[in-house]
Amino acid sequence: MTAIRNVTILGAGAMGAAYAAMFSEAGDIAVSFVAEGERYDKLKRQGVSVNGQHYDVAMVRPDEAVQPADLIMVALKHHHLAESLPLIDGLVADHTTILSVMNGLESEEIIGARYGMEKLVYAIAVGIDAVRDGLNFTYGNRGKILFGPTAETAGDRVERLGEVLTWAGIPNQVPEDIKRFMWWKFMINVGINQASAVLRAPYGIFQNSPDARALMEMLMAEVVALAPKSGIVFTDKDMDEWGRVLASLAPHGKTSMLQDVEAGRKTEVDIFAGKVVALGEQHQVATPVNAAVLHIIKVIERQAALPAF
Repeated sequence: MTAIRNVTILGAGAMGAAYAAMFSEAGDIAVSFVAEGERYDKLKRQGVSVNGQHYDVAMVRPDEAVQPADLIMVALKHHHLAESLPLIDGLVADHTTILSVMNGLESEEIIGARYGMEKLVYAIAVGIDAVRDGLNFTYGNRGKILFGPTAETAGDRVERLGEVLTWAGIPNQVPEDIKRFMWWKFMINVGINQASAVLRAPYGIFQNSPDARALMEMLMAEVVALAPKSGIVFTDKDMDEWGRVLASLAPHGKTSMLQDVEAGRKTEVDIFAGKVVALGEQHQVATPVNAAVLHIIKVIERQAALPAF
């Protein structure tokens, strides 16, 4: 396989826009968003602004005859995945590698069921603090993409992916056990995303408030209790590593779930607390903190959907 030089991004939210800017700045990489309808028209007309710089990222419509992508990055919210995947049907060829930077534990299997797990790598994005305001995006920390092969990943996809991420200045690493890191990211999201949403708190609150951190850690502890049921065991070193990442984030930065709550959008609580509660019921492990937060965030979502009085 040849080097990756044609990158298409499905999802022009905070992370998708940030990575589009990084790929654009690298040079010698063709970057595009795939979209349709009003979303296509708006991005085509306005482009995106990342850290104050404007980018006219190329646009691809699914009904256009275009060259298949070397790399497709999927950067969606979980509840948009199933309805959005058909947008990339015409962009996937045998040589295409698909990289999901979505939250949760399930996106790769959903994507792989449609296109084949041999085209995918497992991946997580850690430490990127991108924030969205319309089509204006900011980030202070590029974070790191950790990735590794699925059981079926074909060819030299992992090596080629590492090369293009490095070329684009995106920190990356291939850990020995990517599935363990996926659970680690899940644990973090269950903690920081949900605690930030119910407290309406940016990262700085968790950097400075023992009470905010206590709520975050109580949520995470229930994932720690469940993880051995899937062959994953966490140690104090895992908690220390998250502490280092948290300390590096911009204090005014916000989790994706907090941004969703503030914008009145549907959150990903179902793949965080909802998943924890479901696993707890399956394995007979108590998950009262996540059960409580699940109800709280559901109420917040419903309140946002109600008409103003």
